[in-house]
Amino acid sequence: MTATAKADAPARTYSIAELAREFDVTPRAIRFYEDVGLLQPQRAGRKRVYSHRDRTRLKLTLRGKRLGLSLAEIKELVEMYDSPADTAPQLQAFVQVLRAHREQLERQLEDIQVTLTEIAQHEARCQRLLAHDGPRPRRRERAVV
Repeated sequence: MTATAKADAPARTYSIAELAREFDVTPRAIRFYEDVGLLQPQRAGRKRVYSHRDRTRLKLTLRGKRLGLSLAEIKELVEMYDSPADTAPQLQAFVQVLRAHREQLERQLEDIQVTLTEIAQHEARCQRLLAHDGPRPRRRERAVV
């Protein structure tokens, strides 16, 4: 096929069912991304018709979700992706978003490590008590009214 023939060929479009199957998401999720402005399908009667641009935006949206980005962050980055300007602003913004996300995850990791240490200490204490004394008979507790 020549370059002219390719340019004259109709652009590939996708149905909501095709995108849902390809990206393993529900049609409802795709409609939600549409509602928040991430996707802008055309209409053919009552059917949604998604362009290659919509497919790419969905792919970027799902990638952003896997990275733990908020929809607002994803939308900002996806809109930069669509802009005809140089990619440097998009990359700088993406680096800032990733840096903030990394810092948040590192704080969460520290919290998890502290919690795991505390759990290990409690487990060890319980194991020592069980090994040393064996199970203690339960005292009958009074009901507090």
